[in-house]
Amino acid sequence: MPLFGNIFSPKKTPPRKSASLSNLHTLDRSTREIELGLEYGSPVMNIGGQSLKFEDGQWISESGGNVSGKEVQRLKKRNLQLEEENNLLRLKIEVLLDMVLEQQHMFSRASA
Repeated sequence: MPLFGNIFSPKKTPPRKSASLSNLHTLDRSTREIELGLEYGSPVMNIGGQSLKFEDGQWISESGGNVSGKEVQRLKKRNLQLEEENNLLRLKIEVLLDMVLEQQHMFSRASA
């Protein structure tokens, strides 16, 4: 019989218990969300006292902040009007430049 016992033959480890005693892994995703409360909703963050929520690919102010939703819509509409006016003015400038070039061309032909 060895003096210190048989240190080179370790004891066998007991078999592991089942990984999960729950059957939740067999449920579909929507049922798991209901059972476990996994409906997170949209991400929300607070910056400078203003609450922002991420919806449809954009950060939207929840707390209203300094600008209301109606004001944002009004500003978007005004921005669109100004863009259209700017495009019209660019077209008018282009037409006027064409007219000036035509006049210069006619003047140079008449004096030659």
